[in-house]
Amino acid sequence: MKFYIVDAFTETVFGGNPAGVVILPEGADFPDDETMRKTAAELRYSETAFIRKTGEKEFNIRYFTPAAEVDLCGHATIGSFVALADAGLVKAGESCVNHTLAGTIGIDVGEGSVLMDMAVPQYINEIGDEAGQKELYEIMGLSAEGQGVAPEAYLIPEMISTGLPDIMMPVKDEHELARIAPDFPALSKLSQRYEVVGVHAFTVNTADGAVHCRNFAPLYDIDEEAATGTSNGALTYYLYRKGIVVPGEENTFIQGEAVGRPSKINSRLTGEGGNVKVQVGGSGVILAKGEINI
Repeated sequence: MKFYIVDAFTETVFGGNPAGVVILPEGADFPDDETMRKTAAELRYSETAFIRKTGEKEFNIRYFTPAAEVDLCGHATIGSFVALADAGLVKAGESCVNHTLAGTIGIDVGEGSVLMDMAVPQYINEIGDEAGQKELYEIMGLSAEGQGVAPEAYLIPEMISTGLPDIMMPVKDEHELARIAPDFPALSKLSQRYEVVGVHAFTVNTADGAVHCRNFAPLYDIDEEAATGTSNGALTYYLYRKGIVVPGEENTFIQGEAVGRPSKINSRLTGEGGNVKVQVGGSGVILAKGEINI
């Protein structure tokens, strides 16, 4: 089996979010789940994608953290199609299909970049009560007071999914974003209780006009992630619901600064009302490749 290490959502090595990618030989089925989990743990990245070709420009991808399988992973999807292009299995300008546990996803392959459809956006719930907000922000090392004030709207924590559910947690500025210091065991319990992957903290009050964010998923052995496609897809939908994201325009999210791997994630929302489509994309570079002997 071929393996790759790809830095996703960046144009330079050692930036963005690294993912393991394993391409199965043509006609081969997936290894058993425990073997894939152990492989992900051995590669030591937050997610490793296992790819099986199922047809012309059609693939089935499964995603494993060192602890468990997850339905979808944005940065590992970017990494997968950058690796598939390197292996000659896809080409720039092609549109492909990716079958995942979160559903079937369209993929547009560019020169060194990938744009992928997110699953149908879903608003799940909000944390609108004072006690719930106080608990969330205190677990994240902050006070809840004044965090949701932005020029465009009053923002509160909400659970949103475009493939994986996360809590979208607004903070008032970049200073507060940098101050976040979660109680990880408490955050794992909170994530379990709310049935989410983790917390995606963000601010729209920034000097450069981009949305800056941080992502935490200790329930899945990921204390902080450098770039999270699914979470920024969910954030795109959240901000659209608040009147901040405009349909058809490109949005830029900066993530990973706190872990020394600055990442740039792009998104676009099209449609209107309850019938919208979210796409997330970015560049990727290959750090290493080789063979796995299992």
